[in-house]
Amino acid sequence: MWYVVQVRTGSEESIRRQCEKNIDREIMELCFIPCYEEQRHIRGEWVTLKKILFPGYLFVVTEKLEELYENLKIIIGLTKLLGTGREIVPLTEEEQKFLQKFGGEEQVVVMSEGIIEQSQVKVTSGPLMGMEGYIRKIDRHKRKAWLELELFGRKQTVQVGLEVVSKS
Repeated sequence: MWYVVQVRTGSEESIRRQCEKNIDREIMELCFIPCYEEQRHIRGEWVTLKKILFPGYLFVVTEKLEELYENLKIIIGLTKLLGTGREIVPLTEEEQKFLQKFGGEEQVVVMSEGIIEQSQVKVTSGPLMGMEGYIRKIDRHKRKAWLELELFGRKQTVQVGLEVVSKS
């Protein structure tokens, strides 16, 4: 099962390393931070950078929630496992499938490419294909799209890379 851990924004990578170092693989199968690719114009060149898709969150995969919960107490900087009230709730199967499809095996949302026809976005390649309905805003100059997704039991706004190659 996949669980979401809330951490202080900016400390995701150090907490992921602490988890991998201090928690046995028998208890925590996987610990990861979903990322997305973004392109930035630096010194006259377009450079691809990796950014955190959900700042302030870490994802863990385990079948042994009680042991994981006890082991997480030794991790410095951790805030909490997400859930409803007192109960820690895993991601739904739909949310897991969505994240696996969206980020792939590496959990990195690669750049998508698209066009704008008559004020409508049409994604021609990349993980955003078929997800045009989730796009709330596009910045063509920064090559970014903002999506509104229903995840962790609430609406999440996330940024991803989208290059619009033509507009008509």
